[in-house]
Amino acid sequence: MKLAIATAAVLLSFTSPALYAQTFPSKQVTILVPYAAGGAVDVLARTFAQSLSKTWGQQPVVDNRPGAGGIIASQALAKSPPDGYTLILVASGHPLNQFFYPKLPYDTFKDFTAISEVAYSPLAIVVSKDNPAKNLQELLAQAKAKPDSLSYGMSGNGTSAHLAGELLNHMAGTKIVSIPYKGGAPALTAVIAGDIPMSINPLPEIVGQLEGGAVRAMAVTTATRSAALPNVPTVAESGVAGYDTAVWWGFLGPAGMPADVVAKIHADLVTALKDPVVLAALKKIDATPVGSSPAEFDKFMHAEADKWGPVLKAANIKVQ
Repeated sequence: MKLAIATAAVLLSFTSPALYAQTFPSKQVTILVPYAAGGAVDVLARTFAQSLSKTWGQQPVVDNRPGAGGIIASQALAKSPPDGYTLILVASGHPLNQFFYPKLPYDTFKDFTAISEVAYSPLAIVVSKDNPAKNLQELLAQAKAKPDSLSYGMSGNGTSAHLAGELLNHMAGTKIVSIPYKGGAPALTAVIAGDIPMSINPLPEIVGQLEGGAVRAMAVTTATRSAALPNVPTVAESGVAGYDTAVWWGFLGPAGMPADVVAKIHADLVTALKDPVVLAALKKIDATPVGSSPAEFDKFMHAEADKWGPVLKAANIKVQ
């Protein structure tokens, strides 16, 4: 009898992970968003949640946990059970927070499971509709004439917007002061209100405001113009030769997730990237779909840390 029980337990240990993946999800999945509602990550998370609900038969809940450049949400994920029911959609800053914050409450790579990079897109430098500057050249000229007189809003230290701003300072020889907010949407609101002269935002955050005329886009950050904003010049075209940077987004889970559950979620994300609703949302913001494998995404994030690490260490930007 004991032998039969032991044999059954062994068989169950081999079969349960596969059975678990086949039945996933059997309850509601939470997608953590490290930034405020209305920002690029939030918009994309809700778009993917809508599509995933068709595959999963239930609507994932999007849980905004803004603050500390994404660290609050990432820490919450790291402490979650590794069962696939808590995920996070991160942006470019995730693998770089280690260079901004001396003591992270988690290990950037060991405490997470890479699932897939889903898309990447340009950012844009925007000003309010009432800003007297006609183009980026005029803004940069003002910044050079009066160092530290200008500031730009961005979605937190270490985010893609912050990196884009510091790269601009480095390559243009300016000292435009960075002002961190809890997300790109609050930074954009500050521009519209006249609290700050400019902000740097991923395109999902600004398309609606551009269409409404509340802000103007001065330049996009990629080497070529955005199909979503064909009349907006690039930063390189605006006098900063060689300037080129973008924002990317990807899904992570906690460390220790079963490989078959990771594969299931990855496959479902790839399916979502073929959904006309998702593709239309990505096209509107000139985002390119990716759908990389877990191994590819993990390798990419390590490469991002290797690429930006020396630059950020040299800049010596620390956040307490």
